Amino acid sequence: MVISENAQKYHERMFPGYESKLLKTDPEFIVLFDNFAFDEVVNQCDLDEHTRFIAILATLIGCQGIDEFKVMLNASYNFGVTPIEMKEIVYQAVAYLGMGRVFPFLHAVNDFCIDHHIALPLTGQSTTNPINRLEKGIQAQVDIFGENMKNFYQSGDKDSQHINYWLTDNCFGDYYTRNGLDYNQREMITFCFLAAQGGCEAQLISHASANIRIGNDKDFLIQVISQCLPFIGYPRSLNALHCVKEAIE
Repeated sequence: MVISENAQKYHERMFPGYESKLLKTDPEFIVLFDNFAFDEVVNQCDLDEHTRFIAILATLIGCQGIDEFKVMLNASYNFGVTPIEMKEIVYQAVAYLGMGRVFPFLHAVNDFCIDHHIALPLTGQSTTNPINRLEKGIQAQVDIFGENMKNFYQSGDKDSQHINYWLTDNCFGDYYTRNGLDYNQREMITFCFLAAQGGCEAQLISHASANIRIGNDKDFLIQVISQCLPFIGYPRSLNALHCVKEAIE
C-alpha cells in the first residue's frame, strides 16, 4: 500500500516540504488515514478549501483536539484562513464550550501568530458596547432564527431567566455581532462546535435549522459533516447527520 498521488499532493499543499514522523513509526496507518482524509474525503464534494478548514478548526475545538488543531492552523493558513478568522473561531467557541475547554486553543493561535511574525493583538473586531450589546444581540437572533426570538431574552422561569438574557447579550450580542466572520460562517462553526462535542442534540437540531434558514442548506451541512468526519469519527458524524434530518422534518 502506498499514499495516493492525490493525497500526497494535498498533503504538500497543507504542509509544504514537511514529512510526518508517523511515516516512519506508523507507515501503514498513515497510508490508510492520508488516502482517506486527504484523497477520498476531500474529493467527495465541492466545498471550497477556505470553508473546509474553518469547519475543521471549529470541529477540532469542539472535540478538544488541541494537538491536531495546532497542526491544522498551519494548513488552514496555507488555504487562506486568516489570523483574524482563527481568533474569531476561538472567541466564539467560548460561548459554546466554555473558557475551561477553549483556553489552550486561544494560546495555540497566539503561538501560531508569534511563530509567523504576526503582530499581536490583532485589529479589534467588536461592533458593540455595553449600552447596545443587548439590542444588537436581539437583532442577531432575529436575523438568524426569526421574529419569534425577539423577546427570547425575557423568556424562561424567573429563577433562570437571566441565562436566556445572557444568551442574547453575551453569546449573540458580544460574539455574533463581531466582524471577521459573517452570520453564515458563525452558524456553521456553531454547528461544528456542537456536533464535535456531542451531547448537545437539542441545540444541534436548533442550529441546524438556523443554518438552513440563513442559506447553509442540507447539502452544505452534509458536506461539512463529511469533511470533518476524519477528525471526530463516525458516531458523532452520524449523530450530526441525524440532527440535520430532524431539523428538516
